Amino acid sequence: MVREEIAGLRIWKQGLDRKMEEFKKILVLGNEIEAQLLDSVLTERKIPHRMKSYHDTAYDGIFQVQKGWGHVEAPLSYKEEIISIHQDLPLKNPDI
Repeated sequence: MVREEIAGLRIWKQGLDRKMEEFKKILVLGNEIEAQLLDSVLTERKIPHRMKSYHDTAYDGIFQVQKGWGHVEAPLSYKEEIISIHQDLPLKNPDI
């Protein structure tokens, strides 16, 4: 796989012919910390993905309160692996 940076987006291309599997929405992320943590794990494991923020400067992020921070997109062949990684992230505070 070859990673290319285009306009700040991480795009993963496979093979010499540069054909890319279609990316689909895998799961919605609650906040920026969750997004950064998942992004770093997926990048470390070389899992092709894109993080899409719902932030819109025209509305000053109002939709992030209603819909979550954004979502992660990836080829469907990685869906189960990404969901499993997300579930294993240390995001939830234990009950005190």
